[in-house]
This record gives sequence, C-alpha cells and structure tokens, in this order.
Amino acid sequence: MPDLSQPAGWLPLVFLALMGVAMMAYVILDGFDLGVGILLRRASDHDKDTMIASIGPFWDANETWLVLGVGILLVAFPMAHGIILGELYLPVALMLVGLILRGVAFDFRVKARDGHKHAWNMAFYGGSVLATFAQGVMIGLYIVGFQYGPAQLAFAAFTGLALLAGYALLGASWLIMKAEGDLQLRAIAWARGSMLLCAMGVAAVSVATPLVSQQIFDKWFSFPEILLLAPIPAVTAALFVLTYLILRKLPALLAADHHAFCWIPFAATVGIFLLAFNGLAYSLFPYLLVDRMTIWQAASAPESLQIILIGVVVVLPTIIGYTVYSYRVFWGKAQPLSYA
Repeated sequence: MPDLSQPAGWLPLVFLALMGVAMMAYVILDGFDLGVGILLRRASDHDKDTMIASIGPFWDANETWLVLGVGILLVAFPMAHGIILGELYLPVALMLVGLILRGVAFDFRVKARDGHKHAWNMAFYGGSVLATFAQGVMIGLYIVGFQYGPAQLAFAAFTGLALLAGYALLGASWLIMKAEGDLQLRAIAWARGSMLLCAMGVAAVSVATPLVSQQIFDKWFSFPEILLLAPIPAVTAALFVLTYLILRKLPALLAADHHAFCWIPFAATVGIFLLAFNGLAYSLFPYLLVDRMTIWQAASAPESLQIILIGVVVVLPTIIGYTVYSYRVFWGKAQPLSYA
C-alpha cells in the first residue's frame, strides 16, 4: 500500500469513497423509483397515476447520482473505467436503453390519449425492468471478474433477477409510506412477495464473493476478522426478519388507523442495501478489478486528482442540497395525477 501521507496515497482513497457514496445513493434513490416502475403492471389505472405521482418529483434527479459515480470512475480511475465499461458494454447499453425508454414513457403518458396510455405505461414498466435487470447482470459479472462461462453467466442472470426483487421491495416499501387505502395494502402484499428472492440474492452474492478470490476469502474468514465482521450478515438477517414481521402486522395496524409504522419497511430495506453494499466494498478493497488492479494502479496522476477534487467539492454539496430540498418539499402522501 502506498504512503498515505502523500497525495498519491490518500487521493485515490478519497475518490473511491466519493464514488462509493454516489453509487450507493443511486442504488437506493433510483432503486425505489425503478421499483415503482417494476410494480406498475400490477396496479389498476387509477393506482398507476398515484404510483407515478409518488416518484414524479424525484425520479429524474435520482439518476444524477449514476452520472456522478460513473463520472468519478472515468476521471479518477481511467484505466479501470476503460476495462469495466468495455467488459460490460452490452448490459450498459441495455441499461441505457431502459433508462431512455423510462424517460420517454414518463413524459408521453401524461398527454397520451386514453387508447395510448396503456402502451406508455407498459413502456415505463418495460424500461424499468430492462434497466434493473441489466444493472443486476453487471453486478454479477463484476463479482466473478468478467468471466463468461456458463456458471458465471447463470450467476449474473440470477443477480439480475434478485435485483429486480430488491428494487421491487424498495418500491413497494416506498409506496407503503406514500400511498393510502387499497394501493397501500397492495404495496404491502408486493413487498412480502419480493422478500424471498431479494434475500436469496443477498445470500448468493455473500457466498459467491469470497469464492472468487482467495484474498477475499481470507479477509472474511481469518481470525479475528470473522468475529469483527459477523455482525454484518447477522444484522442483515435481522432486518429481513423485522421487515417480514412488520409487513405481516401492517394491515391490522392500518385497519386500526395506526400509520406511525409505515416507514419501517422502507428504512429496513435501505439498511439491507447499505449493509450488502458495504460488505461487497470491504470484500473488494483495495481492488477495482478483482485481483487485477488496485485503486492506486488505476488512479489518475495526483496533480489531476487535486484539480478534480476542487470540482467535486463544489458539485457534491449542490447535488446533496437540492436532493434534500426536493424530498422535503414533496414529502407526504402522494395524490392521483390531474392535468388541466
């Protein structure tokens, strides 16, 4: 490991942390609105409008975090950027197609005639599914070191399906907070139906990651690391159990007009994603490419990173500021859309 007292040592760590924050923010924030899109096909026409209204003020800005994360990868770690995006060319292209389709469908469904609105709703649903599945495939291929054997491709496909379930759980939990009445009860059922596959996906990634590298295996299962890291899977399992239990109780609580617990499933799901993300980050550190390239090997020159850091110091607080402001302004229960 380089001398961390020198810019060449600590600057790559700073940019790795910034990139991690950006990607984690994207997964959670865009994850719930992608999840709402994934669930759109199951709702009535009236409920579709309410679901879209619940994410309307946020969904486009949420994608800013993806741009920031990939931008940091490009400017701070250009060598890794070229390899990663080259290896993931097809799923990245499919993800972009899905995100573009979502954007077009979101705007066109607003003014579409009744006969065309269903098609745009399905386009929004299809774009959400395509973008999410592509992201899951990318995670799977990245974990297995971009190997394309049958077992590795099957694992990547499974992570794609599991991420669909994970985003659906996030989206359903979001709707539990934002919706009322029948849609809220439907969201509870959708959340319960997504939990098993989501949990299987987290477990599969947790098992597969140490198996792809002896170094990762040793980081998790050497003493005393195994004792220090044991709380991560334990707390993750506890959050799944908590989510399951509160989802079982919520219909009765809502019937008794107790709405104070509606935020718990979303908070617990966010906790699950945070723990899974941090567990994966710990496993891979200090590599950007498993057992192939460290962050210091991939980093730009220290002089370049110092200049880029000035821009990040300006841009990141701005993104955080308008994100917090928009969520504060548009907090509360979503109402059905209406257009003059």
